[in-house]
Amino acid sequence: MKTFLGSLALAAMLLAPTAAFGNVYHRYYDRERHDWHEWNAAERRAYRHWLIEERHERRYRAYARLNAERRREYWRWRHEHPDWR
Repeated sequence: MKTFLGSLALAAMLLAPTAAFGNVYHRYYDRERHDWHEWNAAERRAYRHWLIEERHERRYRAYARLNAERRREYWRWRHEHPDWR
């Protein structure tokens, strides 16, 4: 019984960190406006719209891979279109 409980405790300790990865939380700081933006489902939709429709990009490009100028350009557009869903 002690072996079983010890194995169960060890398994729980090893799996606990992987369960936390499902809730990835990102925030980005906008240096021009001095505010923070939460990267959630609505923000991902707005970003995809900006990238494909406004910038006429042919392929999706992850926000984290954009250079600093393109990030500033996105946040400028986002502040001009706060109700975009």
